[in-house]
Amino acid sequence: MSTLHDLPILTPPAPAPPAGTDPPKFPDAPYVNAARYFSAYAEETARAARSVEAAALARAATILLEAYTSGATVFSCGNGGSAAIANHLQCDHMKGVRTTTDLSPRVTSLSVNVELLTAIANDLTYADVFAYQLQSQARPGDALIAVSSSGRSANIVRALEWARGHGLRTIALTGFDGGEARRVAEVAIHVHGANYGVIEDLHQAVMHALAQYIRQSRMTSAAISSNVF
Repeated sequence: MSTLHDLPILTPPAPAPPAGTDPPKFPDAPYVNAARYFSAYAEETARAARSVEAAALARAATILLEAYTSGATVFSCGNGGSAAIANHLQCDHMKGVRTTTDLSPRVTSLSVNVELLTAIANDLTYADVFAYQLQSQARPGDALIAVSSSGRSANIVRALEWARGHGLRTIALTGFDGGEARRVAEVAIHVHGANYGVIEDLHQAVMHALAQYIRQSRMTSAAISSNVF
């Protein structure tokens, strides 16, 4: 069985643009039909995908594999479309990673329980809906994946700050200029884009790629070729 550290790195993404470089505006003009818009959207998605740093992906994969092999819990969180990615992450990083491997990941989305979210938001403050849950559930050595296109959501930043201050590993998935989340997180997987749809699509792709990469790293070549990912 291969380990994560034995696997070769193949065709890493291009280096990230220099800090402070504004991502291109998309769309910047009207399109005459949906097909042309889709073609341009696909081109912008491909460009933004190339901006994701290889080193950040490798560090995030290491953090997650260490959590999954040590029995630590990985928490995820996000708002709106990013909440859907955080919830989907629980599925792929628990069931998906476990399938045909020796791993039994512990994964919890902090965005999934609407009763709990609204109780905290109503009785305390929406800015604490994620940090408050971590205070009850998290332990040193756990990990937090916070998904935020802008990186500026107060509840995301507070969760990352609390996590780093209490011994958790932290990963942020960000876009636009990354906001405070990009600076607070131990590892920031940043999409250099300025379109919410493109950023969310690539955050979802990163989530899937990390889960599938970790899964295949614990499988034999024969098992990989005979299983569907």
